[in-house]
Amino acid sequence: MINPHVQSQFPGAAGYLNTASLGLPPLASVSALQAAITDWQAGRAEPANYDEDVAAARRLFAGLVSTPVEWVAVGSQVSALVGMVATALRPGARVVCPEGEFTSVFFPFLARNDLDVDVEFVPLEQLPSSIGPGTDLVAFSAVQSADGRVADLEAIRTASAASGALTLVDATQAIGWLPIDATEFDFTVTGAYKWLLSPRGTAFMTIRPELVEQVQPLYAGWYAGDDPWKSIYGMPMQLASDARRFDLSPGWLAWVGTVSALRLVDAIGIDAIHDHNVDLANSFLTQLGMEPSNSAIVSLDLGADFEAASLDGFSTAYRSGRLRVSFHLYNTGEDVNRLARVTNR
Repeated sequence: MINPHVQSQFPGAAGYLNTASLGLPPLASVSALQAAITDWQAGRAEPANYDEDVAAARRLFAGLVSTPVEWVAVGSQVSALVGMVATALRPGARVVCPEGEFTSVFFPFLARNDLDVDVEFVPLEQLPSSIGPGTDLVAFSAVQSADGRVADLEAIRTASAASGALTLVDATQAIGWLPIDATEFDFTVTGAYKWLLSPRGTAFMTIRPELVEQVQPLYAGWYAGDDPWKSIYGMPMQLASDARRFDLSPGWLAWVGTVSALRLVDAIGIDAIHDHNVDLANSFLTQLGMEPSNSAIVSLDLGADFEAASLDGFSTAYRSGRLRVSFHLYNTGEDVNRLARVTNR
């Protein structure tokens, strides 16, 4: 279980079961942000001083996904990162996605009218068997946003390797509780504002080194330069040779909060958080007389006669007409027991 001292970092967490929408910041992140804002207001902020926050967050994220830091690009949102992945596709490329997938995973492909990409949607369970010689890219979430189903990562990776298809994994609903080795996939994209407990406005992409030249750095600016502070005026354009060439200029304050949050997640460990979260989710399912699962997210059809007012005191979400609850490191057995009493009527 998670140490209660860690949980004390989250004073507003009682009844908060909505991390799949927005994670809570630890006190360390709040303090770091307040200090940064005070320095900014007092005229003590220096742009270059934020570079270490970005660099530290990049290193921490690389460690969390078992990936060399040279594979990691930083950005602000998932869809912009996916948009760059789309530049690696040939005209008429076939992209396979799960039905009901989060739209940021595939809208950037559909929006490319110049490529006429064929995006095919199949049931998540059939995704591995739908990958064949004509598949150019498999784009999917490691954990489905709507209902928490966990993709069969190994089966998808194996089928993609056999057919020569590229793989793009949206790990936004996974990294922070589900162990993932990003080196097993061609691309991963992750928004940090959910399970990584960060301010909205920070995101990560991993890319295999052999694909760096295949992807166009659509949003290349000074921060994508080999030496960013020597890339702010004039020619020549000398982009970084690794994944940093895909960096988007950082929203500084968001990265101040992100690095503190990642330090906490790293200190606890993904494996420990995984066991804690899934144990809570399965305890909840068991109390409802349902089968346990392998996810930190539970999706329930409570029926038309369920009184939504009974959920007062809880923070949850509704997705696809079902109640969605998500358990993270700051949740406790008491959260589970209280919610079970309310929903098991």
